Amino acid sequence: MVNAKRPTKKIAGVSPVRRVVLLGASNLTRGISTVVETARLQAGGPIEVLAALGHGRSYGLESSVLGRALPGICGCGLWEALKKESAAPTVALVTDIGNDLLYGASVDQIVDWVRRCLDRLGQADAQVVITLLPVANLDALSPVAFRLMRTMLFPASRLAPEDARRQAAQLNKRLIRMARQRGIIAIEPQRDWYGLDPIHVKFSCSTRAWTHILTSWERPNEICPSVTRSMRRWLYLRLLAPEYRRLFGIQQRRAQPSGRLSDGSTVSLF
Repeated sequence: MVNAKRPTKKIAGVSPVRRVVLLGASNLTRGISTVVETARLQAGGPIEVLAALGHGRSYGLESSVLGRALPGICGCGLWEALKKESAAPTVALVTDIGNDLLYGASVDQIVDWVRRCLDRLGQADAQVVITLLPVANLDALSPVAFRLMRTMLFPASRLAPEDARRQAAQLNKRLIRMARQRGIIAIEPQRDWYGLDPIHVKFSCSTRAWTHILTSWERPNEICPSVTRSMRRWLYLRLLAPEYRRLFGIQQRRAQPSGRLSDGSTVSLF
């Protein structure tokens, strides 16, 4: 087992003004710099980020991509960290919910995993926003294009195009119903956020898409601050190590938080 270096320490005397919980997979991973910076600017001060993300991440299953394995979001260490008392109000983003369809999970199973996450976020009195699946993109794909996308992104999947469309539509309906029952905002992705890739937001639309989504944490007429892109910030956040992972079968653990921004904001990955 490999133990990485000790975590960075908080700046003395700096307390977070908001705790931000981020749950997702590849879209969240690709946009993590924009998401964290948007959340920090919205809060108007340092934040405490607790994030479970990663390419191909599943809500309930262990997932492995290019030799890197991560536990399902429901079973990761984020939830123990969330139990710790915080004086700061908590907001949460639940996104990238459709991956598990391509892993063969049923709609009922995925809904159950999301429900468990929402129950725990509710116990933390979090203000939650979830994103729906981009079903319009799937409807626009030809069977050949769908199989090409499936082979490139989920090579082990054998999900048929017609089954993917049907299950995605069913899952969206269940998510909308669950969100209404809990008073949670559900965001429908906009078609022009995507290009040839039907499930990943284009880099050119990343700031606009995440600003639209995260503005839901604020008052209805709140103007979300504009985020400036930073390759340095993006690389720094992308290279942070999570609490637990396996790389080519070797277990690695890292105490959290593993990252800190210049204003004292901390980032913990799980």
